[in-house]
Amino acid sequence: MKTAVVICPGRGTYTKTELGYLGRHFRDRGLMNAFDGLRAAQGQDTLSALDGAASYSVARHTRGDNASALIYAATLGDFRAIDEGAVKVVAVTGNSMGWYSALACGGALSAEAGFEVVNTMGTLMQQSLIGGQLIYPFVGEDWRPEPARKAELLALVDTIAARADHVLTLSIDLGGMLVLAGNEAGLAAFEAAVPAVQGRFPMRLANHAAFHSALQAPVAERGRARLSPALFGQPRLPMIDGRGAIWWPGATDTQALWDYTLGHQVTETYDFTHAIRIAAREFAPDLFIVTGPGTTLGGAVAQSLILSDWRGMGSKTDFQTRQQAAPVLISMGMEDQRAAVTKGDQR
Repeated sequence: MKTAVVICPGRGTYTKTELGYLGRHFRDRGLMNAFDGLRAAQGQDTLSALDGAASYSVARHTRGDNASALIYAATLGDFRAIDEGAVKVVAVTGNSMGWYSALACGGALSAEAGFEVVNTMGTLMQQSLIGGQLIYPFVGEDWRPEPARKAELLALVDTIAARADHVLTLSIDLGGMLVLAGNEAGLAAFEAAVPAVQGRFPMRLANHAAFHSALQAPVAERGRARLSPALFGQPRLPMIDGRGAIWWPGATDTQALWDYTLGHQVTETYDFTHAIRIAAREFAPDLFIVTGPGTTLGGAVAQSLILSDWRGMGSKTDFQTRQQAAPVLISMGMEDQRAAVTKGDQR
């Protein structure tokens, strides 16, 4: 039996190619009906309707109130599909919104409570839509660590943030990428100051607010008012948060977990790279399993392992060589890799 750390993706992972993902892979129809009922009662599109739509709509499917719930359900369904007879999950973590999913996969929230948290926070984010996000790499296409370049870009962020009426901060430390959050003036100033690279960066993220920044303090406050600490319980699995802190089964202060989830996690930088470093060093798993939807988080996981000098990997080529010899990263959004850790999706 192989050991694994499961990694839950965040916003932006349910894209055009993922349309129909829940229909293909979500096994528990009773739970899906419950999710649909909760959304219908609030006047929201059901997940079945969104996932079963004839075509993908950026305006509809990337909205925070829709995307968050779709991604959570896809993640939870994939986590439950992992073959427990072949894979022992030793810890869970996630990227950004994926922390909410990790709470449910780790057992600190029930499936229904996790859905309530995700749907509530996604809706509050969409209603406010304060600020925005962009993404920019500090490593080249070979993924070799470039700490000087990272420091240079973060210094630029600080310089822009010091200007009057400019807000800009590091939102997510995402492998070889920096996800920045800010107001329009701050984001535009950064875009004007850096060269275009790799044909697509700097890239604005559609329908994204300034997640993991002080701009989200009003959203965090409303979330705390809406979501009770009683929703949170002891996890069944160790959970690694956006600071790299581990929440252990039987030793978790559930009030502190609620406070982190609806406080620091919303308004401060999310260090995904450090979470993966801790996962690798503390749990030394055979596999890192990234649940669906999508496959984009796999690159950030690999880059985080390279930046952590995990098993001597120093570049994209090193990772690919190891991956071909004996896969260490499984993306469940890829059908061939999914088959390696599941029994299939027969209902």
